[in-house]
Amino acid sequence: MNNERKREIADALASVRAKIPNQVTLIVVTKTFPTSDVEILYELGERNFGENRDSEGAEKSALLPDDAQWHYQGGIQSNKLRSIVAWSDFIHSLDEIRHAEKISTVALEIKKRQNCFIQINLDSDQESETRSGIKRSELTRFANEISQFSGISIVGVMGVGPLNSDPRPAFAELQSASHELQNVIPEATFISGGMSGDFDIALEYGATHVRIGSSILGSR
Repeated sequence: MNNERKREIADALASVRAKIPNQVTLIVVTKTFPTSDVEILYELGERNFGENRDSEGAEKSALLPDDAQWHYQGGIQSNKLRSIVAWSDFIHSLDEIRHAEKISTVALEIKKRQNCFIQINLDSDQESETRSGIKRSELTRFANEISQFSGISIVGVMGVGPLNSDPRPAFAELQSASHELQNVIPEATFISGGMSGDFDIALEYGATHVRIGSSILGSR
C-alpha cells in the first residue's frame, strides 16, 4: 500500500470528519478513483462509499468486505438496474415510476428490499430541464405511487445544490420536501444533501447523509 497516499487521504479525511456531526453519515464518493483508494479508506474506518457508474460500483464492491455500504448516486439507466440492485445498498437517484417498478421486481427476485432516496430537482425553473430529479410539486403523488412496490424501502430525499448560486434556498427546499415525504412515509427521515463544496450548508438544513469526494481524495 502506498504510505504517502494513505497519509494524504488520512489527513484530508480527518479534516472533513472534524466538520461533520457523529450522527451524520459520510459517504465518500470514490467514482473514478482506484480500488486501492477505497481499500485505504476502509482501513481508516470508512464504510460508506458512493459510485456514479454501475461498472465501477460492481467491480469495487466485489473486492471490499461485506460490511461496506455502497451508494449508487448516478443517473439510472433501466438496462443497468439488475446489476445496480445486486451490489448497491442504497440508490440515491430514484425519480421515475418505471425505474421504481423494475427496482422492486429485481429486488424481490434476489430476496432483498432496495433502499432508495427520491431525488428532488432543486434547480430554478430555467435550469430544471437539464438536471435529474422530480419536481417538488410531484413529490406526494410520486411517493404514494412508489410506496406500492414491496421490493423498495423509501428512506428519504436526495438533492444536488445549484452550481452557480447560493445553495441555502435549495437545501431549505430539500428539508421541506423531507417533511412532506414523511407525511406519506413516516419512516423516510433521511436527507442526502451536500457535496465537497456545500456540505457545511446542507448540514444547516438537516442533511443526514453527505456525499464528499474531492475534499478527501483530491481532484479528478
